[in-house]
Parts: sequence; structure tokens; C-alpha cells
Amino acid sequence: MNAMIERNLKLYFRNRSGVVFSLLGAMISFVLYLVFLKQNMQTSWQAVPHAKTLLDLWLIGGTLAITGMTTTLSSLAQQVVDRERQTSLDLQLTDAGPLKLQVSYLLSATLIGSLMQLIMLVVMLAYFHWTDQLALTHLPIIELGVLMIGSALVATLVNAILLQLVRSLSNLSKLESIVGTASGFLVGTYLPIGSLPTAAQQLVKLTPGSYVAARFRQLLMSSTLKTAFPVEQTRLHFERLMGIRLKWSTLLTPAATTHIISMILIGALLIVMVPQLVTLWHTRQLRASR
Repeated sequence: MNAMIERNLKLYFRNRSGVVFSLLGAMISFVLYLVFLKQNMQTSWQAVPHAKTLLDLWLIGGTLAITGMTTTLSSLAQQVVDRERQTSLDLQLTDAGPLKLQVSYLLSATLIGSLMQLIMLVVMLAYFHWTDQLALTHLPIIELGVLMIGSALVATLVNAILLQLVRSLSNLSKLESIVGTASGFLVGTYLPIGSLPTAAQQLVKLTPGSYVAARFRQLLMSSTLKTAFPVEQTRLHFERLMGIRLKWSTLLTPAATTHIISMILIGALLIVMVPQLVTLWHTRQLRASR
């Protein structure tokens, strides 16, 4: 299985244009914020202390979620390529078998998603440190690293479910275009979630990426929010409007958001792996009966 993970990693990074395109959704979000949104948003919140820092961290949280979604999908595209070219049939004949082959796709995509999130994080932090003097000393590095891995894993599993319906490269390119375009809206970086119509907000709440983005923002912005909004009611309004805390009957706490992400991860893992396990069980039963 290690050899297949290494193969997937090499195939991904060897295609340099593919790497760039997999980051396109995240880069578009970043550039749109700098060129069109940043000044207007800072003007809207200019009365708030540390407005620049708050909005920079808000953008970073959303962009990291987008990065996980798009790069893991691009990595898992190799599974569709192998399926269409029937390479997967040859790979299944190895000692690893179909189950470990599936796991190798998932693990390599998770590694790629985590690494690309780290790269985007470093780029964005460096830029905002240079332009806005964003402080880097209070970042929860360990928690952020764990969340990036979790984000990549959730995105990998959700994308794996979507790819079960994709049987051709032409359909794959269409799916990648849709995800790359829609991801910025779904995590609320093109427009804050609270400013969307009610129906659109409900749609956003159905997507795993919105909860991942919210958790990133909660982690990055926690200390700054308390300083900028000493009045709790004002802080809650800002958190709801900017998608830092999604609202069900009440605003979700960080613990509740983490719980939802965990449930999505477990559910997606079952959907992806149970058919593989059932197939493996049937294969072993047939062999045992001969």
C-alpha cells in the first residue's frame, strides 16, 4: 500500500499545471478578497478595533477550507483516471487488493490536502504579516495542524462519495469546475454567510465545508474577537453574520461545530468503506466455498 500511496503522490506533484489548477479555487478566493472585498469590508467594520486582523484571519479560515476541498478532489481524480484506463484492475491484482487500493487513494489525498493547506497558510500569513502586520505569535499551531488534517480527511471522504458517481474524465472535469467555483460561496468567502438569502444560508448549512471553515475561523479568531467585541451581543452578531458560528436553533458553539464535523467524517467514512468491505467479504466467502 505504501508503494501505491507513493505512486499517487508522485503522479499528483509531477503534474505541475494540475497542482496549480487544484489551488485555483483557493487562490481566486484570496485574490478576490484582496482586490475587491478587503477595502469595502474594512470600511464597513472600521469602528471595530483590530478590524484588519479580524478580516484577514476570517479570510484565511475560509481559504484553508476551500484548499482542502479542491486539492483532495484533484488528487482523487487519479482514481477516475485509473478506472477509465482500467489500470485499477491491474492494481487490484497486487497483494494489496481492492480494499487497500481504495485506502491508498484516500490517504494520499489526505496527505496532499494537508500539505497544500499548510502551503496556503504560510503564504497568506506571510502576506498579511507584510501588509497588515498580522501577529503570528498567538497562533494555536498544534490545534491548527490537527484541524488541517481533519479538514483534509473530511474533504477527501466527501469527494470520494461524489466520485463514486463519476465514470469518465469529461464528467470529472465538470465536477472539478463546479466544486472550484461553488466552494468560495459555500464557505462564505465571496460573500459572508449572514448576508445571503435565507434559502442560500440553508443550502450552505448542508455542506461540510461550511462547518470546517467555521471551525478554522473560531480557532484563528478566538482571542481577537474577545478583544474587538467586549460586548457579547455585538460579538455574537458579528460571528453569525460572518459565518464564524453557524446558526441552527441557536449559534453553534465550537464544541458543537467540532461534533458535527466528526459526525460528517464518520458518516462519509462508512459510505465510502462499507461497500468495499462487503465486496471483500463476498470475495472471501466465494473463495472459501470452492
